[in-house]
Formats: sequence, C-alpha cells, structure tokens
Amino acid sequence: MAKKRATATRSKGAAPAAGTAKGAAVPVVGAREPCPCGSGRRYKACHGREAAHAVTELVKRPFEGLSGECDWVALRELVPAATAPLTLKAPLPDGVPSVTLGTVLPMAWPGLRRDTGAVLLGLQSDTASGDISRDLADTLSRALTAEPGNPVEGRRTAPDGPRLQDLLDPDAPFVPEVHSGFEFWLEDAETATGEVAASLERANEAVIPTVRLNGVDAAYWCETPEKNHLRWVMPHPEEALLDAMARLHVAGASSLGEGTRLVGSFRAHGLTVPVWDLPLGMGAEEVEKPAAAFGERLLETLARTEPLTAEERRARSGFMNRQITLS
Repeated sequence: MAKKRATATRSKGAAPAAGTAKGAAVPVVGAREPCPCGSGRRYKACHGREAAHAVTELVKRPFEGLSGECDWVALRELVPAATAPLTLKAPLPDGVPSVTLGTVLPMAWPGLRRDTGAVLLGLQSDTASGDISRDLADTLSRALTAEPGNPVEGRRTAPDGPRLQDLLDPDAPFVPEVHSGFEFWLEDAETATGEVAASLERANEAVIPTVRLNGVDAAYWCETPEKNHLRWVMPHPEEALLDAMARLHVAGASSLGEGTRLVGSFRAHGLTVPVWDLPLGMGAEEVEKPAAAFGERLLETLARTEPLTAEERRARSGFMNRQITLS
C-alpha cells in the first residue's frame, strides 16, 4: 500500500528531478518534448500541465485594482464604441506618442500601432487565456514595439507574464469617451473613401446609441427599438448589494421614476450590473437626477445590517432567479 502511494506521488511530476535545481523555474518546451525537469516524462504530462492550468484558470475579477474597474467592465461588455486614454507606469517608448483603449478595433484586431506610432488596444477582442488582464497586457507590450502601421495579432500568453495592473498607472484617472460610431479607428475619418468608408458605415449601422451618465459612476443609458435601458456596473460586494436592492424594492424605492422598472441584474467580471427598463421617450439626460437620487438611497441602505424580512427575502430570491453571468 505504501509503495503505491509513493508511486502516485512521483507521477505528479511536481518535484524537480536531476535535470533541474530545486526551486528553479522549469523552461517552457514543446508539449511532446521531454520535460526539462528531468523526470523523463513528456512536458505536457509533467510541468506543462501546471502551466496550461495557470493559463486557462479563470480570473473572476480581471480588472480589479485598475483605476475605473467598473468602467473597464462596462466597456468590455456593454458599450459598442468608446475610447479611453491610458497612462503607463513607465515612460512611453520613443516614437509612441500615446496609448488609447478602444472597445473594438478594425477586423477585431487585439492591438494596432498607427502610422504615427500611437497605440490602440482593443478591449473586446478574443482572449486566449482565463485572464483578460494578462492577455491585454501582452498585446499592449507587443504593440509598443511593433512597426508603425501594423496590427498586433492575438496569441497564447505566458502564465507568468505581466498584467495590466503591472503596466498601467493606478493613480491615473480612467475617463471613457463614448462615441456614436467607430470613426476613432481612423486618424482622419472624414477623408475616408471607397471600401474603407463603406466598412466604417456598415460598422456604425450596428451601434446601439449609448450614453455614459455624468452624475454617477459607470452607469450607461442605451436606446433599443422596443425600450430604453440603464445598465449600471456597481463595485459593491454582490451579497450586500442584493440585500440592499431587495430592501429598496420592497420599500417601493428601486425605480428611477414613473414608467421605469428594475428588472434584474447580471454578473460580469466579478461585478454586479443592475438593469432598469425605461420608457422609450426617456433619454439619458432625464435619467441623471433619478439615478443620482437612487445612488444616495442605495448607499444609505447598504449601511443597514438587520436581517431581511420575509418579503425582502422573496424579492432577493426573485432577483437571483433573473440574474445571469456574462463572464
């Protein structure tokens, strides 16, 4: 019995063998090559298994620690066309005048180095691992050294590579600018002609009108053919937020005015996003004051600690049943 346990322990390949000093990092090699640790096993069945798990393991809050985390989530999941200037911890390399985050780039490229040397980073591009922050940081690092006038393709990132939190200045404000279309793709969109102009027009036709509210953080109004909505990315812990929303709903204080209704919420990148239905005629400016008032009510309610009543528990359960997870 003891002999079997010892064999099973060795089969995990976690301990370094003769080929690697104890505590030393094991180099990455091809999946079918012998593992550099000296175990005699293929890399994919030894230390490669740990590396693959590190790459694919989902990071639930990839933007945590960044300035404007809630807006990062909104631009990733809710907003069709927007940009935000990024400030790096280190000085920009020579020939790189600026770095700008964009929701979507042409051809869904992860990154782009303009002819002028400026860098665009695509937030809504496909990612190869479970950590969006690490994938974006890899794209950003490569874009900073790419030849001007070239896109940056996606690739699988190393599990120990830098993350956005390592590259971006945490004290610099994150200020998104929402656009009505994708003219930010071009440095001079007014002069676009031919297929470029046609492609831009097709992309703009699919944009849902969206506005970021000014009076509260990370709340986005949007207009759809059937009704308008307000989607508000909130930083509060989910359990406390759901309790507060249930209390407000039972008290008749969860709406944003006549004809509006809190319809539920969804999770995105570790944060909760309540959603309200709005009448078609209710524009973004009309939502500003009701949203600010709701924000004050919410903060007051979040401070309450007494147990929920039976009616509040039912309301909370209803919110939970209507909640979906996007990431």
